Amino acid sequence: MTKYSNMTFMGYRRENGRVGVRNHVVILPVDDISNAACEAVANNVKGTLAIPHAYGRLQFGEDLDLHFRTMIGTGANPNVSAVVVIGIEPGWTGRIAEGIRGTGKRVAEFSIEQKGDLETVRAASWTAKEFVHFSTELRREECGVSELWISTKCGESDTTTGLGSCPTVGNMYDKLLPEGITGFFGETSEITGAEHICRKRAVNEEVGGRWYEMWQAYQDEVIFAHQTDDLSDSQPTKGNIEGGLTTIEEKALGNLEKIGRTSRYVDILGPAEQPASGAGLYFMDSSSAAAECVTLMAAGGAVVHTFPTGQGNVVGNPIVPVIKITANPRTVRTMGEHVDVDVSGILRREMTIDEAGEALIDMIRRTANGRHTAAEALGHREFSMTKLYRSA
Repeated sequence: MTKYSNMTFMGYRRENGRVGVRNHVVILPVDDISNAACEAVANNVKGTLAIPHAYGRLQFGEDLDLHFRTMIGTGANPNVSAVVVIGIEPGWTGRIAEGIRGTGKRVAEFSIEQKGDLETVRAASWTAKEFVHFSTELRREECGVSELWISTKCGESDTTTGLGSCPTVGNMYDKLLPEGITGFFGETSEITGAEHICRKRAVNEEVGGRWYEMWQAYQDEVIFAHQTDDLSDSQPTKGNIEGGLTTIEEKALGNLEKIGRTSRYVDILGPAEQPASGAGLYFMDSSSAAAECVTLMAAGGAVVHTFPTGQGNVVGNPIVPVIKITANPRTVRTMGEHVDVDVSGILRREMTIDEAGEALIDMIRRTANGRHTAAEALGHREFSMTKLYRSA
């Protein structure tokens, strides 16, 4: 038995048995032209949260499947207690509502066609109010650490990220994955240059082989198919370069520090896909853009997100608390209001990686118990859909 075997937190147990750490009533637009109605409902009924976004019209094929998966996964996330779905027409609205309803949680659907905004907002506001009454009577209960689903990505990385904040997350995974948590990492393009290492971190050769095929397909079908020269305008980013990272290979090696020394991923997931086989570490095929990646992992079921940063990143998410970790003393000094876990002591040799991992685990527990992260307190609710190709 380890020191974390008996770790507990106070969470909201949902109808399907999953546990959330927040209790949101979400007003979810199916498409971009339903954003205004959703925001109007959220304005009418305090305690609700609208999640506007830019897409949902004339998508098709794999792109449309990803849209539905992201929308359904967002509403199904255990941090959400109830959902009002609003779309322009009833077909896609019903499909998303039905997908969320499969979790057993309360869902209502409204379509704007043949009613207009005013009538839709009126009816949806009454339902949203009832959902708020229901949700505010729910109570937290004690839950075991194994019921946490924790995702990670890094952002605005620099030399301190690979040396300090990413290894801090890796240390956390090395300690908590054996206790039965579910973990996610990803950022497919950002593995470039360390793909041989990532392949070997799979639980077996079969999973590693499938991972490599996925990574190579991204290189062939996206990067090489559409590059103008190389990735230098995007990977590393200008902030990465300013922070001392000169190549994508350097960035990739730091990125992989997030999965620690002993952890191995057990399967690979498509973007916004939920694991089917339970606890363990999963690689999600995902963008390296901060808001997109966190959105996809939240749709995949993560209830807490850990975010190592070097230069400083402000991203949050509407439904999942994003914990910021940095080892850069300058970022702590100049952007301290965005930092939840200061591990800059690693660089001053005042803190070990093991101690930093323990500090992060403590912050995860506190966040799961209800502490607002810096991003939550500052109102960061970035939500960005991943779109695979142009609309029809």
